[in-house]
Order: sequence, then C-alpha cells, then structure tokens
Amino acid sequence: MNAIRILHVDDEPDIRDIVDMSLSLNPDFEVRACGSGAEAIAAAAEWSPELILLDVMMPRMDGPATLAQLRKNPRTSGIPVLFMTARAQTREVEQFIALGAQGVISKPFDPMTLADEVRSRLQAFKQI
Repeated sequence: MNAIRILHVDDEPDIRDIVDMSLSLNPDFEVRACGSGAEAIAAAAEWSPELILLDVMMPRMDGPATLAQLRKNPRTSGIPVLFMTARAQTREVEQFIALGAQGVISKPFDPMTLADEVRSRLQAFKQI
C-alpha cells in the first residue's frame, strides 16, 4: 500500500515539527511541510497530496487566501483541506467550510491523537 501524502502548512517551525512528529506515529502517512501559502500552492501542484492541513493565520498569504488559490488550479482544486486554527468557534468553522475547507482541527491539538484524528477525517472524506 502506498503512503498517504499529507501536506502541512504552518508559518511556525515549532508547530511544523510537532505535527510531523505526531503524524509520523502512523506509518501510513508521508508528510511534507511548508512554511507559507505560496510554498504550499507550489508543493501541492507538484506533489499531489491526498490531504492538506492548513494554518489559518499566516503572514502575507493566510489560510483562506491559500485555499482560494488551491481551488483555482485544476491540479489542486479537489484536494481536501482541513484548517488548523485556534479560531474554531461554530460561526468561524461554518465560514471556513463555506470557503471550501472540509473541516477544522482546533489548536491546540493533542499530538498523541492527531494521527488518529487525521485518519478518521480521511476515511470520512472517502465515504462521501
């Protein structure tokens, strides 16, 4: 079985490291990290991940702007995106979904359960 490719986008190096370590708990995941929206757009088009974990608040190009650009490109328009944010009130989650995200993972997240949460979200996408 091929590894499930996950692209993680966050401007904070410490968060990228924690997510990488957390997702590496699942041997089925192959993770790449990007530090900016522009970097993520290029990586997604080149690497074709099966899921993008996208930080909301980033300098220059935030998560919603990055998602909008991903949706414009036929190579990346269908990739499921989960926002990762501390802004996870019901109204905000609804806004993120209206923008085209498949859901939200709240920060702070539990590094010990993140891989399981990502796997369950991926399984839910495949059932739709």
